[in-house]
Amino acid sequence: MKNTVLNKTLVIAEKPSVAQDIVRALTPVAGKFEKHDEYFESDSYVVSSAVGHLVEIQAPEAYDVKRGKWSFAQLPVIPPHFDLKPVDKTKPRLNAVVKLAKRKDVDKIVNACDAGREGELIFRLIEQYAGGAKPLGKPVSRLWLQSMTPQAIRDGFDNLRTNAQMQPLADAARCRSEADWLVGINGTRAMTAFNSRDGGFFLTTVGRVQTPTLSIMVEREEKIRKHISRDFWEIKAGFLVPPGPGDARSGPQGGVGALGRPGDPDAAAGVYEGKWFDPKFKKDEDADRRADRLWNERDANAIADAVLGKTGTVTEEAKPSNSTCPGLYDLTTLQREANSRFGFSAKTTLSI
Repeated sequence: MKNTVLNKTLVIAEKPSVAQDIVRALTPVAGKFEKHDEYFESDSYVVSSAVGHLVEIQAPEAYDVKRGKWSFAQLPVIPPHFDLKPVDKTKPRLNAVVKLAKRKDVDKIVNACDAGREGELIFRLIEQYAGGAKPLGKPVSRLWLQSMTPQAIRDGFDNLRTNAQMQPLADAARCRSEADWLVGINGTRAMTAFNSRDGGFFLTTVGRVQTPTLSIMVEREEKIRKHISRDFWEIKAGFLVPPGPGDARSGPQGGVGALGRPGDPDAAAGVYEGKWFDPKFKKDEDADRRADRLWNERDANAIADAVLGKTGTVTEEAKPSNSTCPGLYDLTTLQREANSRFGFSAKTTLSI
């Protein structure tokens, strides 16, 4: 009598927390999962995860310049293809995932990494590394999730995308990754060679994100250093609302204070502060100009003296406007707003 081996589907998520969510969602339809150190397993599924990037690209050994790499003579470095190497700190996790992918009872693989270009790249590099010189040859499907509710996950498994549908995104992800490598290696070595041309060694790193970000900071710092301080004046007035008929409180009726000199604070309806601004103000090349700023004390005092103690009329103007509701949150926008409103870290928002 022969033993029947049940073929299983390997599901690779991007993070351990997502793998756990998938297991909880599949348990009602796939049966109980047994927990192991690096994965969960049921009769039909094996669910594991990466922890972000497990593999990184590098130049093949034959094209990896050892001597003289910090000179212009060795540039540009453009290898005909890229090899892969494990990320050192997550190598045990990579070995575990590769071992699962090579299991004989695993005949299908589901890419359940995050829905996006980077998630696609994480899976594709793991798949490539697991296959080595010869591809794994196991069919791949894509789980594309915009929501992590159990029903949304089950619906996603009912509507898996094909490998062909995801190929353009995979190509874009790989292109971005290899372009980053080319920019980083060549830019870093070129700038280091340039800055070390008079002797010494001055490592100058260059990167697609790092370099423009540093440029923004440098430009801002230069503006701050070149800034010339100038005195300006603002006019603030304390507006006293007169008490109603029969109110016995004393104090000027309808008085208007200016330059921080409000009227009687004991008025029945209280005091509120207003600020003068020029209704004819228009922006120009002077970035420091504002509608509420005056650039000489004489003009400021003239306006203040003209309104001090006078009765004024308060009006409110409102213009109707239409606006559409914003789109649904993606994770990055949600993390940004949660940080702005509540001070949550990105990790805290993700765990919630």
